[in-house]
Amino acid sequence: MATAAAGKENQILQAGLILFAERGFDATAVPAIAEKAGVGAGTIYRYFENKETLGNVLFQQCLGRFEQTLRSGYPADSENSREQFQHFFYGMVSFTNENEHALCFIRNHAHAHFLSEKSTNQFVQALSGLHEFFEKGKTKQIIRNLPANGLIAIFFGSFMELHRLIRAGHLEETPELMKGIEASCWDAVRIHD
Repeated sequence: MATAAAGKENQILQAGLILFAERGFDATAVPAIAEKAGVGAGTIYRYFENKETLGNVLFQQCLGRFEQTLRSGYPADSENSREQFQHFFYGMVSFTNENEHALCFIRNHAHAHFLSEKSTNQFVQALSGLHEFFEKGKTKQIIRNLPANGLIAIFFGSFMELHRLIRAGHLEETPELMKGIEASCWDAVRIHD
């Protein structure tokens, strides 16, 4: 019985993630989530107190996977900033390929009204590796002297637009394209000699 319950909960989470990413949190009603999950609307309330609770659980799960992907194998001891930047870039590529809707959900809801303090704090924590990288790079005079949040916006925003174009079929994800985009993102944040 516990397995069936976990299965239903997972169905609800997956349906919520897809709909929140595609339509947005505010434009998604609980009955639509239930229909997509193949459960009754009342079933959702057995697992989640309300839509806001569901949104926070999803947000935290997505951020947990995102942070784990970026931290896994990160060359923290390396003095090669470019190698570290490439790790972040290709980590984001890997994350989006494995979690198609998660990055859109995170980006579109990072400052949403329904987020709890825990979700907001987890968002800051998930980006702390990037923040630290940019601050350290500025100290080493490798990265442009801009606020770390601005540098993250340049990098993250460029990547999100790329992801959107690939998902829409306007660009084909090839190794050559990804290599060129990574180099362009690096050029956008680094100091040029």
